[in-house]
This record gives sequence, C-alpha cells and structure tokens, in this order.
Amino acid sequence: MMKFEGIAAFVAVAEAGSISEAARRLGLPKSVVSERLAELERALGAQLIQRTTRKLTITLDGTAFLERGRRMMQEMVSATAEMAERRGALVGPLRISAPVTFGVLHLGPALCAFLGEHPGIDLSLELDDRFVDLAADGYDAAIRHGHVRDARLVAKRLAPSRRALVASPDYLAKRGTPRSLAELEKHEALLYSFRQADWRFQAGGRWIVMRPKPGLRVNNGLILREAALAGLGITLLPTFVIANELASGALQRVDVGVEPEGAELHIAYSSERVASAKLRALTQYLRRKFGDPPYWDVVAKASR
Repeated sequence: MMKFEGIAAFVAVAEAGSISEAARRLGLPKSVVSERLAELERALGAQLIQRTTRKLTITLDGTAFLERGRRMMQEMVSATAEMAERRGALVGPLRISAPVTFGVLHLGPALCAFLGEHPGIDLSLELDDRFVDLAADGYDAAIRHGHVRDARLVAKRLAPSRRALVASPDYLAKRGTPRSLAELEKHEALLYSFRQADWRFQAGGRWIVMRPKPGLRVNNGLILREAALAGLGITLLPTFVIANELASGALQRVDVGVEPEGAELHIAYSSERVASAKLRALTQYLRRKFGDPPYWDVVAKASR
C-alpha cells in the first residue's frame, strides 16, 4: 500500500539530489528516508531511484511518477492548511530562502516574532545569496532584493529599498570627499562580487553605469560594511545594511550629485502554486513589520 510518507521521501530525494540532503530537509535520519523510499518502490513495483556509490539518478519510472508525487504532496499540504485555516490556525511546513545579510539583520528577527504568533508553523529558513530555483530546490518562497524577472514566479512587494554611497569619516579626511562621478572613480571601491559589480546612478531621467576600480571584492554586505568602517574605501550598500552606522555617524553619505539606483524587496513563489494561507499571512506580516517607508530608512534619515 502506497503511503504518504514514502511519496514525501521520494519527492524530497528527487528535488535534493541526494538522500542525505533530503533527510536534512525533512529533519529525519538518512536510514528512515531510505526505508520509506524503498517501501514506496515495493508498493509501486518499480525502481524510482538508481543508486550508485557516486551519484543518484531518477529512473524513467521515477520521472513519470515525480510530477504526480509533487501534485499529491501539494494537495495534501493544501488540504491540511485549508482545514487548519477553517479552525483559524496556521500550521505545517514553510520553507523560505533569503539573502544572507538581509536575513541576518531584518528577516530573522521578524520571523521569530511571526512564529511567536503562529507556533503551529514549521518554518525552515535558509540564507543564500544565490537565486535559488524554488521548485527544484523545494522552497515555498524566496525573499528577493531587486527585480524578479523570472516569468515562472509571482512576486509580491514587501518594501522599498534605497542604496547609498558611504565611507568612514577617517577615509574621507585622508582621501577627500568626491563630489562627482569623475572624482569618485579616483577612490578605492569596496564591491559586492556575487553578481555584477556595476554601480548605477540615475541622472536626468537616464541611467549612468560606472565600473569603479576595486579595492576589495566580497560577496557579503556585512563584510563590506566592516571594510568601510575600517576606512578601506567607499562602498555602495542598501540602507538596510548601514542604517545604524549612518545615524551614529560611523559612516557618512557620499553625495556625487546623482542618485544611486534603488531596488525593492519581494517575496516570490511559483506561479504554478496558489499561495498558501501561511504564505499570505507571512507576506502581510512582513509588510507591516518593515513599513513603508521601511523602519531602517527612518533610522538612516537621522543622518541627513
């Protein structure tokens, strides 16, 4: 007899690419996941996964069953959530991906408060600056900073995000404060290296793209902030990273006469799925928690 636990194990293994990773996502011992998968294969009379010492491959039968398994999983999750919603409760798993810096500084504290109000939700938050594939990697939603161009995703705006050029007072005292893009090009730039490191500015209805000389490249906003505080150069960061430092004067804005490109924070989910009650509640909660303008811009405004 085919069991729901076996289907869940198979879908998790197929999406994770390994039994070990599937076990981690499910919060189960690897041996339990392996046994549930084997039990499902016996019930179906077919091998779904080809296992070798080096890799795991989905068989033709497994590929044929995978989409049906996903639909069955989604139907079960949706039915459980619907019954809970009828009782006024939000319960069940919710797996979210988010950028590292924003997750540490703002999303994490907000989610802790959200879970305090909805203890029945089994939340899994994974911080990663790469753009994860929501369906393939098994996420219900992802927090994105910037444009969401993937047509397979539905994006809901959470809050606006501003960026600012900043440097420490010591650096500006030693090197001088640039007042134009031409002067800015002569300074040490601290660049975010995970994606394209261009600095974009808006002037007179057009965009100006600058490729500054790097003094440091790093794929983490918190380290860029620390490098700026240490006087290593000028960096362009979202205000949600540097709000407190701007308010205290530890970092100063650098005004070069043009406005840095802004962005928006979104929560995105697959267009093939209807947003669950949990996800809708989380979206509404984060919008209220962050505010418009967001609370970090209110703090940063004290520096002007």
